[in-house]
Amino acid sequence: MAAGGAQGTPTWERKVRVFLCVFGLMLSVYALHVELSRESDPDYRAMCDLGESVSCSKVFTSRWGRGFGLVQFFVAQDSPLNQPNSLLGIIFYTLQMALGLSLSKKAALFLVFSSWVSVAGSLYLASILAFVLGDFCMVCVSTYIINFALLFTNLKRRKAIEGMKEKAR
Repeated sequence: MAAGGAQGTPTWERKVRVFLCVFGLMLSVYALHVELSRESDPDYRAMCDLGESVSCSKVFTSRWGRGFGLVQFFVAQDSPLNQPNSLLGIIFYTLQMALGLSLSKKAALFLVFSSWVSVAGSLYLASILAFVLGDFCMVCVSTYIINFALLFTNLKRRKAIEGMKEKAR
């Protein structure tokens, strides 16, 4: 494993995590911007709207763009609990970045668990994208790839931390 410096994490892992989380944050902030802009101006055209079946704003403003399309079954559609998926992404990538600074086993387990949840959400939303909306969203697919890459990174990290704890015994 490469030297990790003061933090003890491998250099590759820190760099990959920062890249993935910053890119995920940028995509999530952009998605939120597109959704809010489209809600206030129905004629708004996002840069990611390339055609009838390649439209991110169509996806972000669909029922599945908030609370994964599921929260509205439990609360009103305009409830504060029914937030845009992009806002959840901002929270997720921020937590991934912050907890990535910790070498604790609990943080590593949370990173892996939350990554599995994000991958499950990605698979669910990808199936909605393909089979229900019949659309291609470049921003969405990019976040799915980031989520899979974070899962891989977090699994490697957990294994490395468990190895460090074993050597310390």
